[in-house]
Amino acid sequence: MLAKRIIPCLDIKDGQTVKGTNFVNLRQAGDPVELGSAYSQQGADELVYLDITASHEGRKTFTELVKRIAATINIPFTVGGGINELADVDRLLAAGADKVSINSAAFRNPQLVDDIARNFGSQVCVVAIDAKEVEGEWSCYLNGGRINTGKNLFDWAREVCDRGAGEILFTSMNHDGVKTGYANEALARLADELTIPVIASGGAGAMEHFRDAFTQGKADAALAASVFHFGEIGIPELKSYLCAQGINVRI
Repeated sequence: MLAKRIIPCLDIKDGQTVKGTNFVNLRQAGDPVELGSAYSQQGADELVYLDITASHEGRKTFTELVKRIAATINIPFTVGGGINELADVDRLLAAGADKVSINSAAFRNPQLVDDIARNFGSQVCVVAIDAKEVEGEWSCYLNGGRINTGKNLFDWAREVCDRGAGEILFTSMNHDGVKTGYANEALARLADELTIPVIASGGAGAMEHFRDAFTQGKADAALAASVFHFGEIGIPELKSYLCAQGINVRI
């Protein structure tokens, strides 16, 4: 059985790491290169860097920052935000990223998923899906939660899986930053319906929440931000706890 992965997520705005609640009320959390280096040393399995206002502001992602990150850390990292074409993917991989995450661009041009998978391999293409549950229905949102697509979470996840995505990064907007646990029912359904790994995002507040994401939610990886950035949960302690719970993690 593959080891479950622990993935700190660093949301970047104006070159700094930030963290909000329900996608708003951002506060600064530190230098992204220094934080990434610390997480690498603490035993994180991967990192995700998201330029959270790139799509909204129509900018290209931070190539120079990606080069600095690649020169400093020795674990795989994914970069997302403002990726709209193959040239963006090429530029970020050349700068040292291992994978790219696309969200808004995949909705606007679903063929981009096929093109990335065909040109760079499925393992490079992470499709991020931000979704909100309203009256029992999960709808997908774009541009940092600003635009409701009206598209169903599970339908969209199946489509991008069929198009060649290598992983799904599912963030529950209802759970984001509120620290009451992940959206485990939705996660489990995604895991059952898809043939590719699912990364859980949104809701981590305690070590038990990671355990539940892996056991109840059947997630392949769990991503979190503020609990790591602000020292509420240490990665070595988290992995020891999960190991004691019978969950296979890399120690």
